[in-house]
Amino acid sequence: MAFTAIKSIKAGVTLCAAFAISSSAFAQAPVVDANGGSNLEQRIAVLERIVKSRTEMQHRLQTQLDNMQSEVDQLRGSVEVNTNELEKVLERQRELYLEIDKRVEALKQGGLANAGGAGASLSNSAGVTPSTGSSSPQEGEDEAYDSAVNLILKSREYDKAIPAFQSFIQRFPNSEYAPNAHYWLGQLLFNKQQWDDAIEQFNIVSNRFSDSVKRPDALLKLGVIAERTGDSSGARNFFQQVISEYPNSSAKRLAESRLNNL
Repeated sequence: MAFTAIKSIKAGVTLCAAFAISSSAFAQAPVVDANGGSNLEQRIAVLERIVKSRTEMQHRLQTQLDNMQSEVDQLRGSVEVNTNELEKVLERQRELYLEIDKRVEALKQGGLANAGGAGASLSNSAGVTPSTGSSSPQEGEDEAYDSAVNLILKSREYDKAIPAFQSFIQRFPNSEYAPNAHYWLGQLLFNKQQWDDAIEQFNIVSNRFSDSVKRPDALLKLGVIAERTGDSSGARNFFQQVISEYPNSSAKRLAESRLNNL
């Protein structure tokens, strides 16, 4: 009987153990599912971060492309403005050349007429043949300037134009063409990137010839030289000076464009 009781107890223990194991198995199943769900959520979160990162990168790239396009448009506008201004400058120089040519021709004709009148008077009074030899100082001044300008506009011999303008300035320092001569000499030196020498000429135009039509262009070139040599503050000052002192000039528009790009 005791043996039977022991067997019954063992059977009960076995059933309880089996039930406990079964219950434990069923209790742990949701935990496994929960872990699997947690991993899935983590993967989704990682994917969302990747997508977000790529979206932000694409947005930054698009912004950079838009900025680059804007800069290209500004550069194109600057090129168009510079091209138009260059055409205007060349046209003004052609007009100046024609005016100089007319003036020289008129002076020559006037000199010949005066020489003819004087010769006729001398012939009538003393029988001396008239002479049409030397030219007046004014003719020499006009011809010297005309020759230097022709080296730029006609023959395009820029290296020869530099000593031609230097000689003109030395011979005729007080000429009405002196501001233009200094400016052209500065421009020729500017093209050769001889910055210090170009600055000297543009400063002469700016400081000594304040009424010259070349002064705003000289100030603009001083700003460009400062910009190219890394002096952004100096460039800004020159551009602002052009804008404030010459609001209706073509140099003002170029100064504004360069100031905006500093």
